[in-house]
Amino acid sequence: MARTRTSLWLFVLISATFAAVPSPATAAPAPAPAAATKAAAATYTNPVSAGTVDTFPDPAIIKGKDGKWWSYGTTNPIFNSRGETGEHILPTLSSTDLVHWTYAGDVFPLTAKPSWWPAGTRPWAPDIRYYNNAYRLTYSLSVGGIGLATSPGPNGPWTDRGRIVPAASGCPSGTIDQAMFTDTDGSYYLYWGSYDTICVARMNDDGTAIAGAVTQIGHGRRMEGGFVVHRDGYYYLFYSDGGCCDGAFSGYTVKVGRATSPLGPFTTPTGVALTDLTSKDGDVLAATGNGWVGPGHNSLVTDLAGQDWLVYHAIPQTDPDFPPVTGANGATLNLTKRPLMIDRLDWINGWPTVRAGAGPSRTAQPAPVTTWTVGSTFDSGSAGFTGGFTWSGGLLTTAAAATSLSGGEVSGNVRVEGDVRGTAAGISYGPVTAWLDSASGRLVVDGAVSGSAALPANFNYQSWHTIVLTRRGSSLTVTVSADRLSQDVATVTLPVSFGGGKIGAVSRTGSADVDNLGAAPLFVPVTQRVTDPRVGALLPAFSDEFNGTAPNAGWSWVRPDATATVSGGFLVRPTQAGDLALGQNSAGVLVRNAPSTPFVVETRVQFDGVRGNQQAGIVLYDNDDRFLKLAHSVLPLSGFANTFLQQTEFTKEDRRASNNTVSSGPTFGGPAPQTMWLRLLYRDGVARMASSRDGVTWTWGAAWTMARPLRIGVVAMGGTGATGRFDYVRTYAAG
Repeated sequence: MARTRTSLWLFVLISATFAAVPSPATAAPAPAPAAATKAAAATYTNPVSAGTVDTFPDPAIIKGKDGKWWSYGTTNPIFNSRGETGEHILPTLSSTDLVHWTYAGDVFPLTAKPSWWPAGTRPWAPDIRYYNNAYRLTYSLSVGGIGLATSPGPNGPWTDRGRIVPAASGCPSGTIDQAMFTDTDGSYYLYWGSYDTICVARMNDDGTAIAGAVTQIGHGRRMEGGFVVHRDGYYYLFYSDGGCCDGAFSGYTVKVGRATSPLGPFTTPTGVALTDLTSKDGDVLAATGNGWVGPGHNSLVTDLAGQDWLVYHAIPQTDPDFPPVTGANGATLNLTKRPLMIDRLDWINGWPTVRAGAGPSRTAQPAPVTTWTVGSTFDSGSAGFTGGFTWSGGLLTTAAAATSLSGGEVSGNVRVEGDVRGTAAGISYGPVTAWLDSASGRLVVDGAVSGSAALPANFNYQSWHTIVLTRRGSSLTVTVSADRLSQDVATVTLPVSFGGGKIGAVSRTGSADVDNLGAAPLFVPVTQRVTDPRVGALLPAFSDEFNGTAPNAGWSWVRPDATATVSGGFLVRPTQAGDLALGQNSAGVLVRNAPSTPFVVETRVQFDGVRGNQQAGIVLYDNDDRFLKLAHSVLPLSGFANTFLQQTEFTKEDRRASNNTVSSGPTFGGPAPQTMWLRLLYRDGVARMASSRDGVTWTWGAAWTMARPLRIGVVAMGGTGATGRFDYVRTYAAG
């Protein structure tokens, strides 16, 4: 289904109904400059940073007022393959098409660190925003709080503004992975936190310090990397959990919750609060076994067609690790390669998901739309726009009321956008004009239709803002934001019936500047998720209903557990003091052979664990150092004494290819109530997990890879005092 819809999307992009149409009144419009007409990439293949840098973790992204896209990454050894043995501090990339990237320098030179940074710290997880004529880059220090740097341009020069959040921030998980957000009233918020709490606080009027109470809005094992967007009346909090940076054992995933306030409470698609002490549903992106491990720590960007894209990092499974490097803090570090990735973000039934649920892409995909059908960045001229504005220094400008129109027209479903500044600056599409009216303090839409919306009281008309007009069918939506990062401060939606027309730069009165003005065919949304895995026929020879007084024929023990019984239709397994974690190979495993063909193994388990590391579940087991485990696990909540999370834990343990050491990495699925259903789908060396709270509706999660031989097993371990009651173990043919 996704492939068919993508084909339709490409068809729309080249549809003649949206071709640039020469205006009858303009016999020979001036040709557009190269910036407006050069062919953009038709496809891309992840990672998009390949050939430019070796790694680019925790990417933040923005479309600059210079018309380029800019991305900023965590301090890392980006040129290790070129012989560099050290790191770059907050490296920067630029692109004209979101596909081909160029290294553009570092926010801070290694030899010019701010003097207030604590010794031994490394800057992490930059976040980029634009408002009040400045790019604002926040970053977290591995030791020492959250800092701010500002610049008039997206590539510096950057001015150190010091620490804006101290290490003792009031959030129990410390001060990393911050992201800013601007609400519709112009107020600023900061989200931050990691391992295992995300917090939010309102900032002061200039966004340089926390001014409000610190509110905990998310609890989850290894929860971090919060990033908020506002859409259709909801605030969506994207976050990652599962562990970012452990090579091929990284279990990172991106999940989401939404709220009606930037302060929460945020809930998942099934209504679980992000502060509930359980693992969460709401997967946006997870590993699928196609060669990418640990996809996560996202930001979000919108292309010129209005299509959203998730920007994130992921780890190449076959080449996951750097050799030892010299860190920016002077220490010798063992780091994981995390290159820059992009993939289409779909909104289906009010919730975001990457590629309709298909996960990170491995093969060539249709590229983002990054050129306009009509329009220009005005880098080298007026691009055929005629009227009262003049071209000067890479933009259109006027000192008085004026309109300047394009030489070509557009029609159909269309997205028109432009950067504007001035007390009455705006853009037009056909018979409709959208402009910023400082006299009334409103975003005004007038012409063929009319309407308006209040702008924030602190709105700065002399700073750049982006106005977007989106036409879909008979509806026109107009928005204004500072930086196109899904934090619009005003929205007007109106019915329209006109056919199309030219686009233009507008000033209703006084001086105004307009830049990056253009129109592109509106994207075609994907409205259906990819189909979840299906279960085939029951395989009785590999199943057990536990209806007798002992497990049926076919089971055997790895270390017999004398406390295990079969009674009342259940396999009853009290948790053992032993475990299978790394060197703790002392727990009993009840095992049986698995089918030689693709299969799904399922169990229903009742589990009453309340103490850390108690767990009960199923395994695909080869030996004590090579297995996949899907269990209801009780794990401590970092920063809170005697507080535990009920987690659906899917863990891989195996030997690390680089040094043959035994390693273990978890990823986490949906909620884990006392009674739950667990499934493992195994096909072609890939195992994918699922869980359910009713045995009917399943939450499918991440995948790990592990080749055969594997046996089906049952475990209950991690500390005495709890009991796992398994209603059955059923094995099905994979559908």
